[in-house]
Amino acid sequence: MARPRSEITKEKLLEAAAEVFVSKGFRDATIAQICKQARANVAAVNYHFGSKEVLYQETWRYSFNKSLQAHPMDGGVNADAPAAERLRGTIQALVERIADEESRDFFILQMEFVNPTGLLDEVMRTERIQLRSKIFSLMKELLGPGASEKQIIFCTMSVISMCLHTMMIQRVRKKTNDLSLPPEILNLEAFVEHVVKFSLAGIAAIKTEINADTSARKEA
Repeated sequence: MARPRSEITKEKLLEAAAEVFVSKGFRDATIAQICKQARANVAAVNYHFGSKEVLYQETWRYSFNKSLQAHPMDGGVNADAPAAERLRGTIQALVERIADEESRDFFILQMEFVNPTGLLDEVMRTERIQLRSKIFSLMKELLGPGASEKQIIFCTMSVISMCLHTMMIQRVRKKTNDLSLPPEILNLEAFVEHVVKFSLAGIAAIKTEINADTSARKEA
């Protein structure tokens, strides 16, 4: 069944907007540039989005979801696999998503960090809660029932930060050729393995503390 023409036009606008926002950022991008790239008229932007601000938000959401389709959050690991394997799949998917040149949601974020607009705060919070919730659940399972919410949150933040911070710096280094930044990671698989081992070792150490505290309370 053929797709409606309006749906095709909307997708073309989102694809074009992603390219323009990646290269110019929100403030320097113009509706005229986006429409020229999409071979659409300004009326189409007004009809589908109503404003440049909404187009910006929807472009990030579109790019984010497209990135997730290419790199599913579970990394291809079955839901009934051991928690450690599921954590590895989640970490691998996140690292591969950020490294993928087609993951334009991260490129848009780079421009947003350089020249913040605040327009993506809410849409990012809504969409990215999926990732935090997934890793939070894994941490809760790996740390055991004795873990406090603070411990689970700290472990969740640590894993996400290791991936996001490192890979975003990699993208900046590649784009700017700034040799003062850490050297380029040429083997993503090796980096994923490092993050997994580092994370599991940290989780094991915290779990040992939790178990020791639990035993001490019982003895008291």
